[in-house]
Amino acid sequence: MRTEQEKVEYLKNFVTDEKNALFSRLIRERTEYVTLVLEDLYQSHNQSAVMRTADCMGVQSVHIIENRNKYDVTSTVSQGAREWLTLHRYRGEKNNTPAAIRQLRQQGYRIIATTPHSRDTLIDDLDLKKGKMAFFFGTELTGLSEDVIREADEFVKVPMYGFTESLNVSVCAALIMYSVMQRLRGSDLDWHLSPEEEVEVAFQWYKHAVKASGEILERFEQQKS
Repeated sequence: MRTEQEKVEYLKNFVTDEKNALFSRLIRERTEYVTLVLEDLYQSHNQSAVMRTADCMGVQSVHIIENRNKYDVTSTVSQGAREWLTLHRYRGEKNNTPAAIRQLRQQGYRIIATTPHSRDTLIDDLDLKKGKMAFFFGTELTGLSEDVIREADEFVKVPMYGFTESLNVSVCAALIMYSVMQRLRGSDLDWHLSPEEEVEVAFQWYKHAVKASGEILERFEQQKS
């Protein structure tokens, strides 16, 4: 059985030098130190906008909780971004939020609720050195569920100075990602992908970039045997 690293090196032969250089450059800008969690969003354009911004900011993973509202995998609106992201879907139960929280905690993430709260912190003041961060964004009408509010380690908000009480969820996510990623890139924290994560992400990218990659990799395996 070929290793993922071997498969990545083999697939590099099927793309241009320019594409290989692009992948090499962009993977050094990716992070799993920050991840986004979309809890039960029902408007596909909001999901798509968050994914596009995650890709642009270098945030590799997006977690999608599907309770009442299902993620439309057939939508072409976010396809250009989602193919380069690592998506995690939670959809096996009536309430999938607790499972998402448990998994993220096991991976070492702080659970951060993006909602006004008595103990909230302005996003620019959030302590980045306390560890990995999972930012939860709630459904468009009612916001985050009580499960997230109860389990959250911290609460953050984007400062606002107008009459409107809340931002569109995709705009809020964009502002938070920009603030956090700009500060991370200016810090001495190790926010980059680990070598193992780099290989995993690169393999995903090359499988998407190379036409008929499944058949090519099957022939590659046969060469070994």
